[in-house]
Amino acid sequence: MTTTEADPSPLSGNDTAPASGPRHAAESAPEPTDENAWLEDIHGEEQLAWVREQNARTEELLEDADYAEVESGILEVLDSTDRIAMVNKRGDFYYNFWKDQEHPKGLWRRTTWESYLSDEPEWDVLLDVDALAAAEGVEWVFHGAGFLRPVDGSEYRLAMVSLSPDGGDADRHREFDVESRTFVDPAAGGFDIPTAKGNISWLDADTLLVSSTAEGLPATSSSYARTGVKLRRGQSLADAERLFEIPENHMLAMVAHDSTPGFERTFAVDYIDFYNRSTSLLRDDSWVTIDVPTDVNISVHRDWLLFRPQGDWEVDGVVYPAGSLLAADFDSYLAGSRSLLVLFTPDAHTSLQSWSWTKDYLLLNLLRDVSSEIRVLDPSSVDASGLWASTVLDACPPLHDVNAYAVDDEDISDSGAGNDFWLVATGFTTPTTLTRGTLAPAAAQDAPAGGVASRHAEVKRSPSFFNEDAYEVQQHFAVSLDGTKVPYFQVASKDLVLDGENPTQLSGYGGFEVSRTPAYSGTIGRAWLERRTMGTSSDDGAAAHSRGGVYVVANIRGGGEYGPSWHRAALQENRHRAYEDFAAVAKDLISRGVTSRRRLGCVGGSNGGLLVGNMLTQYPELFGAVSCGVPLLDMRRYTKLSAGYSWIAEYGDPDVSEQWDFIRTFSPYHLLRDGVEYPETFIWTATSDDRVGPVQARKMAARMQAMGIPNVWFHEALEGGHAGASDNRQAAALQARSNHFLWLSLAGSN
Repeated sequence: MTTTEADPSPLSGNDTAPASGPRHAAESAPEPTDENAWLEDIHGEEQLAWVREQNARTEELLEDADYAEVESGILEVLDSTDRIAMVNKRGDFYYNFWKDQEHPKGLWRRTTWESYLSDEPEWDVLLDVDALAAAEGVEWVFHGAGFLRPVDGSEYRLAMVSLSPDGGDADRHREFDVESRTFVDPAAGGFDIPTAKGNISWLDADTLLVSSTAEGLPATSSSYARTGVKLRRGQSLADAERLFEIPENHMLAMVAHDSTPGFERTFAVDYIDFYNRSTSLLRDDSWVTIDVPTDVNISVHRDWLLFRPQGDWEVDGVVYPAGSLLAADFDSYLAGSRSLLVLFTPDAHTSLQSWSWTKDYLLLNLLRDVSSEIRVLDPSSVDASGLWASTVLDACPPLHDVNAYAVDDEDISDSGAGNDFWLVATGFTTPTTLTRGTLAPAAAQDAPAGGVASRHAEVKRSPSFFNEDAYEVQQHFAVSLDGTKVPYFQVASKDLVLDGENPTQLSGYGGFEVSRTPAYSGTIGRAWLERRTMGTSSDDGAAAHSRGGVYVVANIRGGGEYGPSWHRAALQENRHRAYEDFAAVAKDLISRGVTSRRRLGCVGGSNGGLLVGNMLTQYPELFGAVSCGVPLLDMRRYTKLSAGYSWIAEYGDPDVSEQWDFIRTFSPYHLLRDGVEYPETFIWTATSDDRVGPVQARKMAARMQAMGIPNVWFHEALEGGHAGASDNRQAAALQARSNHFLWLSLAGSN
């Protein structure tokens, strides 16, 4: 079992980990006058009237015939029935959640392996979310399901299904019986946890471990759960036994049970902030804290305790660098031993992104200069230095993202899937493929020093949605202001003309140790790369030619492409480095002749919205257009809006005067100035976003418009949560608006 990671980062659906602790005892920063504070009432009648007026204005601009064609093309991609139906194995079945045109809210379903291998699997539908929404009058959004592990060898039957009423982070958790295809009636003892932010874990068939803010349970300043409780059938949360509690100014509390047969253990995690946590083990009815620094992430798998330090970690005189992976025997470590095995050590080019255990092996997913490499470690084969035998998996073409993870490490029978693994491979011009493989000891003649052999074969392949053969992927390195080399990917037509006239969309994120890696996107292919504009003849007599869009992804600091040090280089007072990196990529594109200021646009969402907000306000001379989604923008009040308090470790605390001194230098809402020629700007958000919230986007648009800045557009989806969309139709509209706005702004004759 890996101790579950909460994901309250601004990024939609990505893995990061928590950090803030007590506030500094320092002078409070004065709060600037805010003429748009009235827009902070998210659901106020007057405020929503303003939103509808803005939406109508933006839709009138964008929703022309070309927009309709773009939206239709994107929706065709999202609704394609030829997409890979990714599955999770539980017992003998393979589970999948699926959305398409006929089922916009989706189907939770399962099939057998033999059926899954066929071109048209026979799916057993467990829950039709569209039908549920219609029957209950709630716009339910499916957020997953967690099964109760059977203890008698029977099939998985009971699951806690997570449903959001509006696509936000707050979920209702309801017990579901997959055999009867029904929710277990609360009147008959079925679990039904009211809508709130939180986590749940099965302890046994009649008990849940719950972290929640429902029914009066306390919340942290970050809006997450402060307590963990033991909830028995028939109990209310208010009456449940409290097991664990954290201070209000910590980020969130979580309790979880590892039900691995033979290794059953209960854990509690105090997420102090985004990058510091404390993990405890329940022993003899009391919590025993696992003794590691709070910035060392840990995970547990059977006998093994794994460590990934976020900073350099000294143990018994040995310094283990940030981003390494270490292992120890679980019981020995808790007994006081500090004998650590080194499983991975980062270098200047290589970082560890994730890992996954099969029954007998450990899969490491690495990035080497933002291209994937997969290593397989064998704990049963140790060399004289104490290192586990390591084998590089031959499955990673250059400039691609390939991830390996176990199919079912607990299927331990001789003929089971315990050492099977999935490979998911993708690239900017390579449709995603799903491969299944098996790991086994390598034959002595092939690996006399020990090693692992793998057999794998392709199972499914995504369809092609654009003419990939016409495009070329290149990796370049820009030089940032402090001399750091910053990688970026460029996807462009093979006949790209370097005359500065190519409409170019530059995308980035740069926060929370999130890596931007190569990925196939039918949406980008259709809505950007394959769009064509006919240029005019130049003054020197060169003929006009048709050209498409160029798509660029920047791997700036603040992300995780080179591990924790790459991320920490742009924290808090060093935040400007992320923005300098992004600006350096923009300048490199211009200097190489790929594009020019009038043809270059940038796009980012969430923390990426903060990124492009700073491009708008600090580097307006580099961009012709900015698409800014679900963004942080008002960094003076971000800690008081939605879940913003939880990101103090990333950005700093604006209520502390000396920290506001540096935060104000990257707060776009406070950097706007009269007399500046700003790029054309599109700001978009969602009313139901309960992570970043719609408030900052509203206020930024209102201030820019009041300043008389031309071509400032705003759109707010009335549902969809932090992703901005809860079904394919909404997602297609959101992506079409952003892409069409950039095309109109950058591809014209101006």
